[in-house]
Order: sequence, then structure tokens, then C-alpha cells
Amino acid sequence: MLSITATTAVHPVGLGGRERNTRISVAAAVGVVVFLAHAVYALREHARFGTTGYDLGIFDQAVRSYAEGHWPASAIRMATAGPDFTGDAYPLLGDHFHPILALLAPLYRVVPHVETLLIAQAALVGFSAYVVTEAAGRHLPRRRRWAAGPLGLAYGLSWGLQQLTAFDFHEVAFAIPLLALAGRAYLDGRWAACAWWAGGLLLVKEDLGATAAVLALLLWRHHRRAGLLLGVTTVLGTALTVLVLLPGMAPDGRYGYFGQSQAYGFFDGWSMKLLTLAALLAITGGLALRSPFVLLLLPTLGWRLTSPNPAYWAVELHYSAVLMPMAFIALIDVLRRDARRTWFLTPLAAAALLVPTQPLAALATPFFWRDSPQQAAARRALALIPSGARVAASNSLAPHLTDRATVYLTTGTGLPVGREPVDWLIAVRTDPFPVGGAEGAIRRAEQRGWHTLYERDGVVVLRSGDGSVGT
Repeated sequence: MLSITATTAVHPVGLGGRERNTRISVAAAVGVVVFLAHAVYALREHARFGTTGYDLGIFDQAVRSYAEGHWPASAIRMATAGPDFTGDAYPLLGDHFHPILALLAPLYRVVPHVETLLIAQAALVGFSAYVVTEAAGRHLPRRRRWAAGPLGLAYGLSWGLQQLTAFDFHEVAFAIPLLALAGRAYLDGRWAACAWWAGGLLLVKEDLGATAAVLALLLWRHHRRAGLLLGVTTVLGTALTVLVLLPGMAPDGRYGYFGQSQAYGFFDGWSMKLLTLAALLAITGGLALRSPFVLLLLPTLGWRLTSPNPAYWAVELHYSAVLMPMAFIALIDVLRRDARRTWFLTPLAAAALLVPTQPLAALATPFFWRDSPQQAAARRALALIPSGARVAASNSLAPHLTDRATVYLTTGTGLPVGREPVDWLIAVRTDPFPVGGAEGAIRRAEQRGWHTLYERDGVVVLRSGDGSVGT
């Protein structure tokens, strides 16, 4: 996409400066509210040990690698690297292709803490809410323009974005504003800008090239050059990434997400799959189906619903986040052409009904702001680990150490060994992932003669007697 010339953009007419300023002010207010809600939840969830090494700790180690001038690598990711991997940290560009994370490296040079990722993700969500709200204010009919703010809030608090915030940090957070910006440009008729924003998806994750390719087909109807260049770029870029770059950087020389071995088939799990589809329809009252922009949902839904991995089927986790901006841009596209009042109220009512069932509703509950005895014990245990230590940590404790120590994840098969041995172990015995990982590592350390320095409310700290340990 080197030289795309846009056709004349289609903008609403008759908007004075005062109305434009009001539209932007409303959009900015929505963006700030959404940012604060997601940021406060994420920071408190982290403080109460609701985040994990898989995946917040992994991404912290990745961005920290970039900030130090290295390719992204993670010692935590070694826990599922397989028995043949012998390195000290897993090369993450051999797992997923997300070089856009390097944009956070300068921020890490200034604020090198794991919480930086959580705030950055909330900012990306908040900015996308600003874009969606501003697009609604620009394109909704004049008599329905009051709905821009509520629609923006419905988007910013949609279940897919809440699930993203509830589960650590993920690279797909960058796709959300890119999709919102591409969608706004599509509504404006700025076809070249739409293509450029969509092209950025190739730097977020390898599966998003298919989404950009569908958008290229839509652009072809309006601006053939933009559609052609975006289509060629995404097809070739995705092929290069999946067939060359990812295998070339993977330790075993292959893209690990081809032919995942699971015990499930296409006809399994349809109770969860249908619930996900129903929740997706609900946020727009089904109206998004009347816009061609809704076709962008198909690649993500396609690989998720056909995957043998049940983690992809349900509404939980971060996999639905990229669907939210596409669904709401499609909704705005429908509402700008048909302004029936009931059609505006349906998605707003659906959003209001869904919000109390989603993670951010915990902000209004007292228990969310109180530490349990185990959480208090975990804080005391973490204070015993010295900065610069090499430590094996269980999943819920790992991200609290990655910004000041070299952290590996506890596993049930032994204690991690890199170029240098670990000499500290901190674990919550009941951490569920990896299965048996915390108890297995504790048992192995005790067999090796490690000393228990602290144990309370299920939280354990052990120290190697001589500073080394084998498998």
C-alpha cells in the first residue's frame, strides 16, 4: 500500500463548528470514562492477584526485552515449550507474530512496571471508544445524534472488551483502535485511510490478516485500487508470516498452531458456541447483520468455532475483543440509514442488561476492594524475594515479580533450569495452571533439600540451600 489515492470522502453536511466541538467533547468524555473504568478494574484485579504469568507475565517479559534492545523472549513461556527446548527464554516471535508490541518499549524505558501494560491496554480501549462514539456522532441522523454517547458507552462496556480487561494484557488490544479507525474511515468514505489502518493489523497478530482481507473485498466495491492493494498486502503478508517468519523464529522450526492436537471436533461444544453467537448478536440487537461491514466478523468466528481447542469457544477470555469494534461500526452503518427509534433503544437495552453480568460490575462490590487472608499472605511472601533473583513462581504470583526478577513458571515436572539455576520458589498451592505445577515444584524443591522460609494461608516461599538446583 504505497500510493493509494482516496476518492472524495462522504461526510455529513451542515455541521457547524459548535456541533462538531460538541460531538468531539461527548466522544472524549466517553473515551475517558471507558479508560478509567477499565484501568481501575485492571489495576485492582492485578493487586488482588487476579492476573497471571500466563499471559501478563509473558507480555511483560516480551516488552521488557524490546526495551532492553532484544527480540521478545519469555522465561515463563518455557513452561509449555516442550521437553526439547533448551534455551533460557522462549522466543515469542516464534509463537505469535506481534511486533507492534515494540511500540510500548519507549514507555517501559520510563515506567518499567507490569502495571504499565494494564494502563496501556485500558488506554487503547478508551481511545477506541472515543473513535466509535465520534463516528456515531458524525453519521447518525441529526434527530438521533443524542444516541452517540450511549452507544459509545455500550461499546466501551461491551462484554468482549470487559473480558479482555479481565484476562491480563494481550496484543489484540492494539487491533481494537485499528479496527475502530478503519471502520470510521469506511463510514466516512475515506477508502485509502481505511486501507492503511486495516493494514496495521498485520503487525498485531497473524490471524488478523484474514479480517483485513475481507475488508479489502468491501473496499473493492468503492475504490478498486485501495481494495486491491490491501488485499494483496494482507494475503502475501499473512502467508509470509505464517509460512516463513513464525517457523523461522520458532525453536522447532514450525508454526505451532497448525494441527493442534485436541480431543474435540467441530460438532463438540455447541452449547458454548451458540451462547457466544447469541451474546454477539445481543450487543447490537441483531441489527449489525444488515450491514456488509459485519462480514469482518467471519474470519475470527470461523477459526474459533472450528477449532478443536475449547478455550476459543466461550465468551470468556480475550478472543472476542476484536469483534466488538466491527459489530458496532456495522451497527452505526445500519442506524445512519434507518433511524427508527426502537432500533436505537434495542442495543442500548441489551448493553444495560449485560453489563451487570460482566467483570467490571465487580467495581461496585465491597469484596473486590478487600484483601483475603491469602492475598495478604501473598504480599508478605513477595516481599521476601530479593530484586534480581532467579525465581520459580506459580501462575498468580509470577506477574508480580517480572519487573524486578528473572521469573519462570512452576511446573509439575521439575524446577526450571536455564543457563543459571533458580534459587527461589514462591507459590500458591492452589494455583490451577499448569495442573499440579505449584505442588509439583514444591515437592521437588523439598526433595532437593530446599528450606521453607515462609508458609501461610496456602502461600509458600522456599530457598535453595546452596543457590542451585537440578531437575
